[in-house]
Amino acid sequence: MLGMMFTEKECKEFDYLLRKEMDEMLLDMSDRRLDGPVKEAISKRYKIIFRMYARIAPPRELTRYAVGLKSQR
Repeated sequence: MLGMMFTEKECKEFDYLLRKEMDEMLLDMSDRRLDGPVKEAISKRYKIIFRMYARIAPPRELTRYAVGLKSQR
């Protein structure tokens, strides 16, 4: 395990980066032009980033992105 300390500003930036990355992956996973293996790779990466986001996000925000986990199973 790796520990990191962030300032408040850095934490907000990290939050922003994770949310934007998840938004992009959700968009990619809804693209019908992508085939199974590509979507599976995106889905695995999404789960990792979601777990990172879950450590810093309020529960209310998590529900927005947890939908992406359920729809990709």
